[in-house]
Amino acid sequence: MPASRTPPWKKPKPRGQHAQPLSPSQKAAARQRAEEHGRRYPNLIDNMWASRQPRGQTVAGIAEEE
Repeated sequence: MPASRTPPWKKPKPRGQHAQPLSPSQKAAARQRAEEHGRRYPNLIDNMWASRQPRGQTVAGIAEEE
């Protein structure tokens, strides 16, 4: 799939889809990714990456905390 040159923050929201909050394991994965890249908290790109990860499962070696 070709990469788009338009940054994600300038693209319109997809129609017909509802936002779904990240699961605890997805949030932890986004936090870990941000920390690995020297950021204090996850940015949009980290959250977008985490949203594509499976929900409720271990992501990148992180177990879901209950």
